[in-house]
Amino acid sequence: MALKVIVTGGLGAWGRAVCQTLGAKGFDVAVVDLAPAPEGGDAPIFGGVDLAEETAVADAFRQAVARLGGLDGVVNIAGGFVWETVAEGSIETWDRMFRMNLRTAAVSSRAALAYLSTGGAIVNVGAAAAANVATGMAPYAASKAGVMALTEGLADEVRAKGIRVNAVLPTIIDTPTNRQDMPDADTSGWVKPASAANVIAFLLSDESASITGAGLRLSLGG
Repeated sequence: MALKVIVTGGLGAWGRAVCQTLGAKGFDVAVVDLAPAPEGGDAPIFGGVDLAEETAVADAFRQAVARLGGLDGVVNIAGGFVWETVAEGSIETWDRMFRMNLRTAAVSSRAALAYLSTGGAIVNVGAAAAANVATGMAPYAASKAGVMALTEGLADEVRAKGIRVNAVLPTIIDTPTNRQDMPDADTSGWVKPASAANVIAFLLSDESASITGAGLRLSLGG
């Protein structure tokens, strides 16, 4: 029987790659995203959802689970990035990064717990940049460090229920946006979206039944 999975942020470049990979592997996938849902198509896509707001997310998850006929896993991809120094930046940037990266993951994880049971899995997206933080990365890295703390704490909390919670910690995902933002960068070591998606599929599957509370660093091109 196909595993039924919700992907938050599934309309972005990396999110689409994850959804395509999961679909190709036989998963049934629903998408919940802030971006508007594209017109047409039969895929269960719920757009225009503020993933930092509990009521909106709970309603979207309820509809998605109804369309899927159950829920086996959630992938929390929704998030964002800002490069900004502490001295010259804005304190509001910290609030925005925590809202986009950490609060969205926490809200979606809470919504998922109403449906997940033994064998269920949550996969969060942290960042390798949360360790050894460089200039301009502090707000983003701090929010992603929070995602890893959420992952570890929630994994321990739901371990007895047979639900697994893990995170992937990519360096830089090779997306058109990242290439545009860093036109002079050496992209040879960037993580390919499909490669990262394969790791996420593994963490959702029964093949990773003994793994929980882990953060898997992704740092090869794939």
